[in-house]
Amino acid sequence: MTEDQLDLYARISHSRTADEVVQQIELLILEGVLRDGDRLPGERELSKRFDVSRPILREALKELEARGLVESRHGGGTFVADVVGQIFSKPLIELIGRHHKATQDYLEYRRELEGLTAELAASRATDFDRDILTRVIERMRAAHRNGDFDEELSADIELHNAIGESAHNIILLHTLRACYRLLTQGIFFHRTSVFGAPGARDRLLAQHEAIYDAIMARDPEAAKAAAQSHIDFVAAAAYEAERTGEWARIARLRLQQRDRAGS
Repeated sequence: MTEDQLDLYARISHSRTADEVVQQIELLILEGVLRDGDRLPGERELSKRFDVSRPILREALKELEARGLVESRHGGGTFVADVVGQIFSKPLIELIGRHHKATQDYLEYRRELEGLTAELAASRATDFDRDILTRVIERMRAAHRNGDFDEELSADIELHNAIGESAHNIILLHTLRACYRLLTQGIFFHRTSVFGAPGARDRLLAQHEAIYDAIMARDPEAAKAAAQSHIDFVAAAAYEAERTGEWARIARLRLQQRDRAGS
C-alpha cells in the first residue's frame, strides 16, 4: 500500500477493545465502503492492521456475525453478509412480482429517488467520486461500442450505484441498492426485452452521459432533470414492452381459436 492510499482497517487508537473493531467495520458497511460479498482480510493481517490482539479480533468478528453483518465460510474466510437482500422479504418480493401495478409504483418511486440522488451527487461528489463515475461511464461506452449487451447492463447498474455513493446519504444509498437488487432479479420486467428495442441502447447511453455530465459540471438542477428524464424513458419502454407482449398474447389466442373453429 502506498503512502497516499487509505487503509480501510485503520489502527484502533483508543482502548483496543472488540467494540472498537465492531464499530469500525459496521461503519464501513453502513457507509457502503464494504459491500455484500466482499471478503475481509485474513485474521492475522486484520489484527495487525487494527493493531489488536487476535482474541479481540475473533470476539469482534463473532459479534458482527451474531448481528448478521458478516458470515464465515468454511475454509474461505469471512465475508460481508447480504444485508441489502434483507430489506425486502421473500414473500413481499414474490407478491410484487405477481402484480403489474407494482412496476408503475416502483418506477414512480425510483423517479423521485434517482432525481434526488443525482441532485445531491452534483453538489457533494468528491474528486474520488468523480474518478469512479468517469471509470464507470467509460466502461459503459466501451461495452456499447463493442456491442456487449450484458456488460453494458452491468455498467448501467454500477453507474447508478456510484451516483448513489456520490450523494453521501447513507439511507439513500442502501434504499437504492435494494431497488437495484429487485431490478437485476427481473422482478418488475426483463431488462433485455425493454432495452433491446431498436435504438434504445443509444438513447440510454445518451441519458446516462447527460446525468454524468451534469454531475461533473456540479449542476444539481440539470442532474435531477436528466435522472428523472431517464426514468421516464425506462417507464415508457417498460409499458411498451408489456403492451406489445400482451397484444401478441391476445393475437395468438385469437389465432388458436380460429384454427380450432376451422378444424
